[in-house]
Amino acid sequence: MFKTLKNDIPSSIVVFFVALPLCLGIALASGAPLFSGLIAGIVGGIVVGSLSGSKIGVSGPAAGLAAIVLTAIGTLGGYQNFLLAVVIGGIIQLIFGLLKAGIIGYYFPSSVIKGMLTGIGIIIILKQIPHFFGYDKAFTLFKVNGESTITQILNIFDHIQLGSTIIGIVGLAILLLWDKVLSKKGKIFQLVQGPLVAVVVGIIFFIVTKSNDTLGIDQSHLVSVPIPEDAASFLGQFSLPNFSAITNPEIWIVAFTIALVASLETLLCVEATDKLDPHKNVTPTNRELLAQGTGNIISGMIGGLPITQVIVRSSANIQSGGRSKMSAIIHGFLLLISVILIPRLLNMIPLSVLAAILFIVGFKLAKPSLFKKMYDLGWKQSIPFFVTVFGIVFTDLLVGIGMGLAVGIVVILIKSFQNSHFLHIEDKSNGKHKIKMTLAEEVTFFNKGAILKELDSLPRDTYLELDVRKTRYLDNDIIEILDDFAFKAKERHIDIQLISERGIVENPDSFIEFFKLRPKTA
Repeated sequence: MFKTLKNDIPSSIVVFFVALPLCLGIALASGAPLFSGLIAGIVGGIVVGSLSGSKIGVSGPAAGLAAIVLTAIGTLGGYQNFLLAVVIGGIIQLIFGLLKAGIIGYYFPSSVIKGMLTGIGIIIILKQIPHFFGYDKAFTLFKVNGESTITQILNIFDHIQLGSTIIGIVGLAILLLWDKVLSKKGKIFQLVQGPLVAVVVGIIFFIVTKSNDTLGIDQSHLVSVPIPEDAASFLGQFSLPNFSAITNPEIWIVAFTIALVASLETLLCVEATDKLDPHKNVTPTNRELLAQGTGNIISGMIGGLPITQVIVRSSANIQSGGRSKMSAIIHGFLLLISVILIPRLLNMIPLSVLAAILFIVGFKLAKPSLFKKMYDLGWKQSIPFFVTVFGIVFTDLLVGIGMGLAVGIVVILIKSFQNSHFLHIEDKSNGKHKIKMTLAEEVTFFNKGAILKELDSLPRDTYLELDVRKTRYLDNDIIEILDDFAFKAKERHIDIQLISERGIVENPDSFIEFFKLRPKTA
């Protein structure tokens, strides 16, 4: 783990600069104290990073939980009551881990996971557009107060703040130059990462231009970290849960919701992060649930937001060359040190520079070439992918994933319908059509429609050869269909030859009786 510090330290710095505004922004969006987002980022880095089995995953407050948190704080009657729900949610996650529930993440199709990554990348870019141009109003994809998407974009250009825009463009140019040219020129450019240089240049630009009416950047377009006056005021920013509200059933409902949603987001991010990992490490999912549960218990106990593994930070870690969990742990310590020692310096960072960093992160997640690649793979891969992207961008993360998963299930049903059997038709023999039907290795109730359709379409005076030698599992629903067909076959003058591993049976009287004697699974 310590052997890779030369890679992990630079990547941890990048992740720190990505995580800092996200921690604050998610806390703001959640209606929680800004410091609660930083607590969650610190705990996610140090505690979860230490306990997790993921080498490159980074945890912290998640945007996908912001709406749940915002609603819950209001319905539970205060932030301290909500913290209790976070603690209980963490305990429930520990139970999930002990029950080996981490396997759930493996049941999500690859196309849906790629769609999730792409959708998040697009959202990252869209959400940073206002910050890049120094525009105060949040950008949305729906009509707001009669404004369409196009109107909102045009409004951004009507309210550009020159200073923010200039340093945003400069920061973006530095990042592109570093990524495409300088990183290949020498080790110094690999050790000192482009995002760090962009942030330093941004701070210098703010200091130089702050007295300039035209180029000066307004305080609202800078990072805003709480500044404690002394040790007592710093400790006063932490909050404790209200344990006296433990009998409130609404707290338990919120706790279970947090546990379920946070676990699902984590498992999906683990799957996605492992796919992005150039070294193809596999994260133990049950251990991840135990780590996340522990992190949420600690975060809730000291006033932090709920935690999940977060794809934005994780992908930034991967793209910056992170190799081990030390990157996540160091980024947690950097967050802790920064809010204690240098909050005033952090508050000089223009949000437009951080937006430029996130533009690059978002673009790498949603490359145009990926859209073409998924389209070229065919409709069975492309439709779940595009539906997931559309759902995430125009609704939210979980709804989009649900939409993609639903379409993925429909695709599986269609494939099952098509692949239940193989049919071979021969020429007439002795005045009868000879048709051979070979059943698949596993035939379930999903295949009922396809098999019924084939059997019902058989012409009169047919000789049907039914081969079940390769079939390892035959659902009882299918056996009943075959049994009903055996009765109807006599009326239609259809002869049946059943070929199994026990031999050949001509015109079996009862398929049900036959398969009682033959195990359905081998």
